[in-house]
Amino acid sequence: MMNAHMNHRHLLAFAKTYELGTLLAAARTIHITQPAVTQGIMRLEAQLNHRLFDRQSDGMCPTQAAELLYPRVTKALEFIGSNRVTRTQMLAFLSLARHGSYAEASTATGLARPSLHRAVTDLEQALGIDLVRRRGRGVELTALGQSTARRFNLAQSELNAGLDDLRALALEGSGCVVIGAMPLCRARVLPNAIVEFREKYSEVEISIAEGSHIELIEPLRNGELDFLIGALRDPPPGADLVQEPLFDDCPVILGRFDHPLAKYQQNAPAAALTRYEWCIPQKGIPLRDRWEAHFMSEGLMPPRVSVECGSGIAIRQILMKTDFLTLLSLDQVAVELEAGWLTVIGRMPQTLTRTIGLTYREGWLPTRTQKAFIETLRGVCDAPSSFV
Repeated sequence: MMNAHMNHRHLLAFAKTYELGTLLAAARTIHITQPAVTQGIMRLEAQLNHRLFDRQSDGMCPTQAAELLYPRVTKALEFIGSNRVTRTQMLAFLSLARHGSYAEASTATGLARPSLHRAVTDLEQALGIDLVRRRGRGVELTALGQSTARRFNLAQSELNAGLDDLRALALEGSGCVVIGAMPLCRARVLPNAIVEFREKYSEVEISIAEGSHIELIEPLRNGELDFLIGALRDPPPGADLVQEPLFDDCPVILGRFDHPLAKYQQNAPAAALTRYEWCIPQKGIPLRDRWEAHFMSEGLMPPRVSVECGSGIAIRQILMKTDFLTLLSLDQVAVELEAGWLTVIGRMPQTLTRTIGLTYREGWLPTRTQKAFIETLRGVCDAPSSFV
């Protein structure tokens, strides 16, 4: 089953037959002949390896496969936005948008440059808008081109989800999940969820894109990621996205196991903390801003930040060889605490508590596989950490 081979007109014929119940009504609505509708659905069934309708005397009765596919197809067609857009045009434009030049898009797709150029030009004419403009040896997208590329990517995502639903129908426990993982979930929550999930769904492919919120949010909006997991934003990142809380996390102050402040047994006074250098994320990150505000509320100047870093691995190595302090979630250093490499120097007030959760697109309809993974994730988040 290949998304790239699914003809838009065949998808439209399927959707209208599903909605109207007969081939004749569908043909009249989309202005093609009834034999063309029949042929389109038959080709789609052959590509999907699933029967979509039971032919009955009073019309077409959707099968379970059709029930799963229909909402995906309707959303994909809505994102495409025009019956005049062909599959070839959409794929050519997306390749050009991704690679930035006809030469690179040609190499990536195997299509000749004149064919790519003609497909993109025909697409612009079909939509009545300019999608690209020349820039040196390459091209750049116009504002309308950027929004069109996003809609087409989301259409691709919906069709891929539809294929996943059909795979799961044929083989229970198959499919794929593509996750954007921010730092706070990588050490315990996400690995534990994956291990637990794979025990039941061993055929599922799981892909993880690591990065910060700013690095992952646009791939999420473009449909390249199913959802993000990590610290939620206040204010929320936009009306097009939904944030779902999973648990609250309050970071702790950490140092090496024999740090001079370890004698305070996790209750080092604020004044003592200011005498040491720190390694924490850069300014503009909510945690950094609230960390500085905490010291100022105590009437103290914030400690010196000699190293700005958000990598847990890098921070661990720095702390183990110096008297630096940092602020991290217990989940991020569970292994280091268990091994005795690091120790908790102090606790921070509840004002630094962060809500960890999921971020996904408004109106996103997860596949059965994605739903199962999220349920597993919720269960892992409800389980207490060993380090409290």
